[in-house]
Amino acid sequence: MVRSGIIAVALLATVTGAAAQSYPAKPVRVIVPFAPGGNGEITARTIAPGLAELLGQQMLVDNRPGAGGSIGTNVVAKAAPDGYTIMVASSSVMTNGPALYKNLPYDIVRDLAPVGRIAVVPLALVVHPSVPARTTKELIAVAKAQGGNMLMGNAGVGTTNHLIAELFMIRTGAKMNLIPYKGSGPALIDLVAGHIFAHVDQISSALPFIKEKRIRAIAVTTAKRAAAVPDVPTLAESGVPGFDASTVTGVLAPAATPRDVIAKLNGALQKVLATPAVRDRFTTLGAEVQPGSSEELGKFIRDDLAQWVKVVKQAGIKVP
Repeated sequence: MVRSGIIAVALLATVTGAAAQSYPAKPVRVIVPFAPGGNGEITARTIAPGLAELLGQQMLVDNRPGAGGSIGTNVVAKAAPDGYTIMVASSSVMTNGPALYKNLPYDIVRDLAPVGRIAVVPLALVVHPSVPARTTKELIAVAKAQGGNMLMGNAGVGTTNHLIAELFMIRTGAKMNLIPYKGSGPALIDLVAGHIFAHVDQISSALPFIKEKRIRAIAVTTAKRAAAVPDVPTLAESGVPGFDASTVTGVLAPAATPRDVIAKLNGALQKVLATPAVRDRFTTLGAEVQPGSSEELGKFIRDDLAQWVKVVKQAGIKVP
């Protein structure tokens, strides 16, 4: 009986190993859980050609938007764990949404397997030029003087932008009046027009307005300065020690995907991200390529999720 069990295990290992070696034997579907044209799709289409060349199969980018990214994420969570359905995910679906929404049809840690990190998009605390503040310390003073009435854009409840703004207010005591928008784009338009006076936004979308001096960057939210705006200090440098928050993109797969397949995908991803053309493309988008192992992405998801669960609780954020 024991001998039969050993033989069965050996055969299973042989079959699994053979399957991993032949992977992929058909096109791979790459789910993007957001609408076309956004950061998720741009990221997916930037890495897809290189992955296809290295793996010898097409990488079919498939947008599945809706419900803050949870519809597309659920498609991947429920897909066969064979490596033929993967996703390009951002912080909003890896950690922000799970921290806020308690009734998601999946558990981001239990039901998805991290493949590897792609890039980090720094965010910046930006203000309208009319705001009499050029430093974080001055902005905090202005906000406090207005007694919480200073209008700040909110790109949507539970978005990375929103939660980082809440974390900033918690850490500094500079309460502002968050005005909800259906995305960061409309918030930026109103900021430029002077209808609101502050916002937290990805460098990738705020950069053109910063360069044209139509808005002013006070600080970036990452631990290190952003290459796109090297003269703008970090919040940590500006008197908010330990502040480090950003939009992270990565690749996920269904939880039970074989480790050999995960390793093969990660290896291909790291090679693609090392090519100058791909790195240059991300740089133009204000993103910083930061490839990493499956384990590193998994640790990020667990740690970042814990941070945002705490922020949601402290800020008293409620969803309908």
